[in-house]
Amino acid sequence: MYTNYFHLKQAPFSIAPDPRYLFMSERHREALAHLLYGVKSGGGFVLLTGEIGAGKTTVCRCFIEQVPDDCRLAYIFNPKLTVEELLQTICDEFRIQVASAAGVKAYVDAINAYLLDSHAQGHNNVLVIDEAQNLSAQVLEQLRLLTNLETSERKLLQIILIGQPELRTMLARPELEQLAQRVIARYHLGPLSAAETGAYVAHRLAVAGVQGATPVPAALAPLIHRLTAGVPRRINLLCDRALLGAYVENSRDVTPAILRRAAREVFAGDGAAPAGGPRKPLRWPFVAGGVLAGAAISAAAWQAVPHRPAPAPAPVPVAMKAQPAQASVPAKPLALSTQDDALRELGALWGEQLPAAAPCDAAPRLGLRCYQGRGGLYELRLLDRPAIIGLHDGAKVGYAVLTGIDDDTATLAINGQRHRVSLGLLATRIDGEYTTLWKVARGFRDQVGPGDSGPDVDWIAARLAELDGKRAAPPAGQVLDEPTRRLLRAFQVKQNLKADGLAGPRTYMRLNQLAGVAEPRLLAATGK
Repeated sequence: MYTNYFHLKQAPFSIAPDPRYLFMSERHREALAHLLYGVKSGGGFVLLTGEIGAGKTTVCRCFIEQVPDDCRLAYIFNPKLTVEELLQTICDEFRIQVASAAGVKAYVDAINAYLLDSHAQGHNNVLVIDEAQNLSAQVLEQLRLLTNLETSERKLLQIILIGQPELRTMLARPELEQLAQRVIARYHLGPLSAAETGAYVAHRLAVAGVQGATPVPAALAPLIHRLTAGVPRRINLLCDRALLGAYVENSRDVTPAILRRAAREVFAGDGAAPAGGPRKPLRWPFVAGGVLAGAAISAAAWQAVPHRPAPAPAPVPVAMKAQPAQASVPAKPLALSTQDDALRELGALWGEQLPAAAPCDAAPRLGLRCYQGRGGLYELRLLDRPAIIGLHDGAKVGYAVLTGIDDDTATLAINGQRHRVSLGLLATRIDGEYTTLWKVARGFRDQVGPGDSGPDVDWIAARLAELDGKRAAPPAGQVLDEPTRRLLRAFQVKQNLKADGLAGPRTYMRLNQLAGVAEPRLLAATGK
């Protein structure tokens, strides 16, 4: 109705799942990375939760498109099933031949035989259950029993549970503790930030063919974020109605008043409309709310999306232009470091001088270890420590040290200079690989497991007792026995770590931070 008025090729906030509109925030990338990690880990359960409209199902669909060729996948989208119905559905999805009206034992035996045969052929099997908050406790227990089949190296069935936040509450119940302990990765998909909300709206308008001034000014991004809480589905609904309102009022762009009236219309009764003043019926024609089930995700979302129309910039060396911390210095292309130079700069933040050659190999002699991971800016926020990040321009990759981050900007250290860049631009250039350092006493192992003992196990047990607050400091000579592992798993669950009862780098890092070990943190992006 309003597309011709705004010279758009299509309605930018239509419900049609057009792949050209795909957009991925750093949170959605992190969620996708957790699902892909679950496939490769050989573990039991992976948990993805998020609010209604946050894009969980869309992340799941993107994941399904990216599963490896050796992976056989079953997808259940309506989990309001009995135990027998669930087993029958699993058999149907994996194309397992079972006699009609077979009982629970027959279904389980057929599934086990299929998994063993599939493993012998080198295939992984993944079961994805959407809307998993609707599963009953009995069905969840049956799913746990299905993961009992395993080899010495991996479980033969991996299960991904996707659901609303109450799914986390369900798994915290005492009767489901055994299942909760098998969750190897969990991620809660939060809403978009204010900056991401602006980038999301601008991206959809740009794809729809906006020419000249955008009908949804970039200055409205904070208000859109406030009215929608950053939930993609709500952003679509609000912006579609606001464009309709601007059209009806013969306005060339959406104004704050139009946006607030649209919010009162589309969010009537759910508490999202701004407070103050009576609700007045709108004089705009009613349009069925176009709701897109979350911002879809794909590699296309790595492209830079300007907040306002601008000529495409000419390519610059390794990715981006940044405004240095000193506002008086003109913006110029960043000349990024080599990986080893960036590692040495990172080591200086820990107060150590790493050698020019193979710095990670030399780090243990200085009480440090390198940790290499994969993830975006949201993952680095959770780590809360400076890290080397790779930045690409499609052909080359250079390196910088991420030293600070806030809602809108990040601070990069490159060859002794600090630069501030927008998160929107940085997110389009980060290649997903990072390296950070963690402090460890000499002689500590990178990972300790069941039955291990030594000073590193004593240290872990002491830290866990301190954090628990109710336990006395354990004596020296501790063994990583089952009671200690239960305490460790409970800590890992609480900290959103892989709850495997093993103490690896991520567990050490978080214990260090909570125990007050002197390590640098990821500061606010002040540019200082």
